[in-house]
Amino acid sequence: MEKFEVHILGCGSAKPTLKHNPSCQVLNVHEQLFMIDCGEGSQLQFRRQRLSFSRLNHIFISHLHGDHCFGLPGLISTLSLLGRTAPLHVYGPQPLEAMLRPILNFHCAGGTFEVVIHEVESKSSQVVLDNKFLTVKTIPLDHRIPCCGWLFEEKAALPHIIREMTDFYGIPHYELSRIKEGADWVTADGDVIANSRLVRPAEPPRRYAYMSDTAYMPTNASLVSGVDLLYHETTFTADCESKAAQTRHSTTRQAAQFALKAGVGRLLIGHYSSSCEDEALMCRQCKEIFPETIHANEGMCVKVGT
Repeated sequence: MEKFEVHILGCGSAKPTLKHNPSCQVLNVHEQLFMIDCGEGSQLQFRRQRLSFSRLNHIFISHLHGDHCFGLPGLISTLSLLGRTAPLHVYGPQPLEAMLRPILNFHCAGGTFEVVIHEVESKSSQVVLDNKFLTVKTIPLDHRIPCCGWLFEEKAALPHIIREMTDFYGIPHYELSRIKEGADWVTADGDVIANSRLVRPAEPPRRYAYMSDTAYMPTNASLVSGVDLLYHETTFTADCESKAAQTRHSTTRQAAQFALKAGVGRLLIGHYSSSCEDEALMCRQCKEIFPETIHANEGMCVKVGT
């Protein structure tokens, strides 16, 4: 099965600590890398995890608070120093262009590649990327500034050839593509061999949802229903609901309740407040409601699906 996994480069919140880096993840889908948020130090974490800069072509920024985007100019500058020539696509809510373009013009003028900026809708879900193996959609979030999450959906693969059956019926190699696409096989004697006897179903497509800084939004459950893995911020412990509401963040209990309502496979938590010294407590609070909870930490790699 092709790779579909999440690398945690940073899972802290806005105030710097010695324990965590600011928000950043890298999603590996079929050996193509997709960065999600880019806090300070993200490119160093990228190197520590031995990820390949040449495989990174798309960066998704949830919103323009510094702990989610201050690492972006430095990363782009490094890519130019490495001699990159392929375009780099950066996605995020307005005013991404107004924020990023002057920095690039000042610090990265004469760079070796084009930075293509895509400003996306943050108030409704829309498709922002669609290629042969992946679709990416926005998830509207409720924060203090325009903010969106990201839904990564793997496209269904063609079924697998049952080699014993195709060899038995003497099906030539050049016909296998048609068989994969659903064609039956007709023997020289005119017998029709049903396609279902020649192939077995491919593994079900996998889905990952990233819900960055947001107040509790149960209405979003339908957008991410049944995803294999959900990342949901847990800035505060369960006893801090009033502070979460004031700052437009979520608590552990709210993230777990959301995961339960959405019927997701597993919940990944992060964006821990610098005031919280017991992250194990945050994980326990989530597990009381949603047992399949994972406590994010830098250096972790989490597989999406089975």
